[in-house]
Amino acid sequence: MTGEFAGRVALVTGASSGIGAATARRFAAEGADVVLAARTETALSTVAAECREAGVEALSVPTDVTDAAAVEALVAATTDRFGRLDVAVANAGIGEARDVPIPELPLEQFERVTETNVHGAFHTTRAVLPALRASTGALVFVGSFKGRYPSTSTPVYAASKWWLRGFARSVAGRVGPDGVGVTVVNPSGVTTPFGSEFREEPNETALDEETTLDAADVADAVVYAAGRDAPATVTELNLDRRDVLARF
Repeated sequence: MTGEFAGRVALVTGASSGIGAATARRFAAEGADVVLAARTETALSTVAAECREAGVEALSVPTDVTDAAAVEALVAATTDRFGRLDVAVANAGIGEARDVPIPELPLEQFERVTETNVHGAFHTTRAVLPALRASTGALVFVGSFKGRYPSTSTPVYAASKWWLRGFARSVAGRVGPDGVGVTVVNPSGVTTPFGSEFREEPNETALDEETTLDAADVADAVVYAAGRDAPATVTELNLDRRDVLARF
């Protein structure tokens, strides 16, 4: 590790497990103080303790990203504690059950996926931008392979990630001139607990770990993108398993 983020502060949503937890640990290993946000306080505390082992400060703030006021409070807690924010990673997200005909998909699933993946990303962006402008920092969205191609198995989830890509590019157009780097990282399937809300089997057991990306692969990509110095930025980073295009 190079310690390239020493003296900087990174905030990660969805940080209690999977990609978010791996990303927080990776920033900590690079010397950043970290702020961890997710709904599950116990799991957050565990990840925070792991980050502190790298010799940095770690603040865990239980947060539901669908609640705009809670996200505003998260950012306020960050700047109150550290006086700055250099990197924000909008990672919180959930998926729907696979292969459910649209007329049969419960409205609750549509609403929860949309509120978390779309509204949550908006609330996070809205709250972090003033601090990122002040630090000329970086905003990284965790997208998906399914935000680049149609998904007949999970159309609502895919649509939320298509929205995220368009939003990220548009935000980049707004804040790039202010010195804020904006990136969307689009991984193909990752062996994490993702999918546990509505599916019989989450990705960590449904996918073959030998041929599939893991959370550390995505964390490396996020940290790489966030580490580009102005005027450079990575607008979009597609992180795929090497055989992914064989699907087509």
